Amino acid sequence: MLEFDDAQQQLAHGAAAPTRTTQVPLHEAAGLVLATDLAATLDLPPADNSAMDGYALRYEDYAAAAGEPPALPVQQIVYAGQAPAAQAPGQLTRLFTGSIMPAGADTVIMQEDTRAIADQGQGQSQSQTRIEILAEPKPGQHVRRRGEDVAAGQPLLAAGTRLDAAHIALLASQGLAEVTVHPAVRVGILTTGDELVTPGAPRTGHQIYNSNGVMLAALVNGMGARATHVLHARDDEASLKAALQTLTDECDLVLSVGGVSVGDKDLVKPALESLGATLALWKVRMKPGKPVAMAHVAGKPVVCLPGNPVSAYAVFTVLVTPLLRRMQGRRELFPQVSYLTLRTPKPRHDSREEFLRVQRVVNAGSVGELQVFDRQSSGVMSSLPWATGLARIPAGVPVYDGEKVAYYDFRHWQA
Repeated sequence: MLEFDDAQQQLAHGAAAPTRTTQVPLHEAAGLVLATDLAATLDLPPADNSAMDGYALRYEDYAAAAGEPPALPVQQIVYAGQAPAAQAPGQLTRLFTGSIMPAGADTVIMQEDTRAIADQGQGQSQSQTRIEILAEPKPGQHVRRRGEDVAAGQPLLAAGTRLDAAHIALLASQGLAEVTVHPAVRVGILTTGDELVTPGAPRTGHQIYNSNGVMLAALVNGMGARATHVLHARDDEASLKAALQTLTDECDLVLSVGGVSVGDKDLVKPALESLGATLALWKVRMKPGKPVAMAHVAGKPVVCLPGNPVSAYAVFTVLVTPLLRRMQGRRELFPQVSYLTLRTPKPRHDSREEFLRVQRVVNAGSVGELQVFDRQSSGVMSSLPWATGLARIPAGVPVYDGEKVAYYDFRHWQA
């Protein structure tokens, strides 16, 4: 059996990085991977503007104003999106959050720190009203300066970034309507087994519902790839060969589930060989998930996962996702692995690397501890929605309650 770290590296480099690119509208770019480095072409903000509703003034006018507290007349009202006149000495400009600062003004007084007063003997029209400044301002306060967020010419996003809503907002702020990305990786999924029935169809007592196909499709789509085909084949070599031929013709990556162990009905390996493939790896020293294999058909990777849904879920998380990230063109293939305290009622010890389904529990002031699901059989599917990640237990080394172990967080490893 191949050691886990070796298998992970081999799988991660089991395909070439993408070379194809395409232009997509910005609103369709979420989940896709940026194909080129991007630099800012605009300053953000593009002009000095107010961070508050209030009044703009020249700080020197506040310092020179007579009275305690000083009161100044309003020169103009400027709404966001309007161009102001230059600030006149000794006057205020009424503005709102996002309003452009008038030329010459350098400070904003919050509306809450002011009070409108009428000139004695005058009416209540705006031209006869002064604004009393109740709190001493600091020079330059509440002003967003041009380019203080992003300066034109500075790096914006690097190639290999998987785009999300935050990236798209930043690109839109630069006026971009479309972006150059790598096309979504097309993934074909093949489930096998005469015992499996499509959810929703009638089931006899000796059959079970097929959860692997929809599960893997959800995992694939959640990473920004596209599960374009989800096929099922019976346990005969002709059916398997036909399904594999379709998937390798029309997809970039194929994931098969089941049929790659050593049983009489494990026919995926001969079906692949009939298509000219040879296994690049087979069997990994891990639990769950030992019967893992990778082959190539016409240069396209085919990864064979164990048929048990829990095992397939774990193997996809820690072994398949680095390969998928490479095929997407991402900069980082391996998400972070943290080390947290394991809480287990009994020592953990196995001859294979064991990946326990755990839940990270955060107490006040702590980084979190890992609680182990009480049943770790690979047939316990209820552990999957409960778990937040996998705890890695080294092979051949007993791990006791309170020791720190590597933690593979689903939020990072399935993204």
